[in-house]
Amino acid sequence: MSTSAVPRPSSHRLTPKGEATRARIVEAASTLVFAHGVTRTGVEDIQREAGVSASQLYHYFGDKQALMRAVIAHQTEAVLATQRPELDALDSFEALGRWRDRLVTLQRSRHCAGGCPIGSIASELADEDPEAREDLVAGFEQWEAPIRSGLATMRERGLLQEGTDTDRLALALLAALQGGLLLTQTRRTTVPLEVALDSTIELIRSYAV
Repeated sequence: MSTSAVPRPSSHRLTPKGEATRARIVEAASTLVFAHGVTRTGVEDIQREAGVSASQLYHYFGDKQALMRAVIAHQTEAVLATQRPELDALDSFEALGRWRDRLVTLQRSRHCAGGCPIGSIASELADEDPEAREDLVAGFEQWEAPIRSGLATMRERGLLQEGTDTDRLALALLAALQGGLLLTQTRRTTVPLEVALDSTIELIRSYAV
């Protein structure tokens, strides 16, 4: 979509109806991108899914790039919401286990299809769109932050050895989760996700007091 051929989004405060229309467009785009990917999701597909005209879509988003950045924000919020409240209370080994179980159960409910909504976008846009990459980095940071916080709390409470690099362990856990989700999507079984999470949690246990 050429950005020079369409009007830029309005900078005025949106009315409740406008907010609802914008949210509907983002929700429709997010659903299609999760199912088909960024490249295979056309603007016309999004219009049909959202039930809006081209002029309505361009009123809120100047181009597909801007819309995809909104999708990244939406998917980040959705991914984190599905993991709460467990994600926000990773302050014990029992809590890590409950979070692990929630992640596995979620993938089973999806029949292991789709992978990670954020990771799948990253695989398409991280090398092509610098602004989207920055948004993806921020999205993963939002995901990693409560893991870091939880592990740091475990260290402060004496559950982990003093001097344990909890930031490094948090990154390892998120990386294991991403790899586990990819293999789970590919193999259509949660075993890779379970192995990845269990192995990293066992690594964290090796730092227990």
